[in-house]
Amino acid sequence: MGLSFFKNTPMAISHKKTIATGQSRRTTFALVSSAENSTTDYQKQYGYIEDIKDWRGYTAGIIGFTSKNGDLRQVILKYQKLRPNNRLVRYLPALKRIEGTATHKGLGPNFVKDWHKVANDKRFIQAQDIILDQQYMQPALKAAKADNLGPLGQYIYYDAIVVHGPGNDNNSFGGIRRKSKKLADSYNQAIYLKTFLKVRSKVMRKETAHQDLSRIKTQQKFINEKNFQLKRPLSWTMYGDKYH
Repeated sequence: MGLSFFKNTPMAISHKKTIATGQSRRTTFALVSSAENSTTDYQKQYGYIEDIKDWRGYTAGIIGFTSKNGDLRQVILKYQKLRPNNRLVRYLPALKRIEGTATHKGLGPNFVKDWHKVANDKRFIQAQDIILDQQYMQPALKAAKADNLGPLGQYIYYDAIVVHGPGNDNNSFGGIRRKSKKLADSYNQAIYLKTFLKVRSKVMRKETAHQDLSRIKTQQKFINEKNFQLKRPLSWTMYGDKYH
């Protein structure tokens, strides 16, 4: 199936407008933050860090970079370039050693305290934004552009890549997208996005931390409302909490 056929159907939506900038970016970040941090105030999440017991070690920052998959280390490497000899540099060797595991060895409470201490440093915030855009936002937008998806589809792709990672195995964003394109039986964008969410739901249920499918139900709600431009006002429920 080729989703480029969307551009020849009434459901086609221009991808010239993206969630990379402006209000669409702020809306997307607020939506993701409501799921990741139980608040729409995403700008205060750069200093967030904890072990959420999902076997990914520490989860930290605006979108939950983790010590296990290495993007948390990438943030600190970028921060080192922007502000050399910062207080997090000393943890780089430990982060490299534990990559791929859920251990805290070499990090611990001091790492958490130091992460909090640099939370308001503009260079630290910039480092997180750079890694976020490089590893998550741009890959999501590239895939959405290829599939001719508008802002809602872009947000759905971005949220998936944040949670599942940008890989190509069956449990990562690439695998979910690949299977969805095979299963979707229509070139209608709404039907495809619902298929994508159905495939993603099965992947999420494999993890204890993601048994609650609030983020999927929220995205299904926006599809049913035909809000493909992700225009405000928006109302949604995330893990029992109501947002607007």
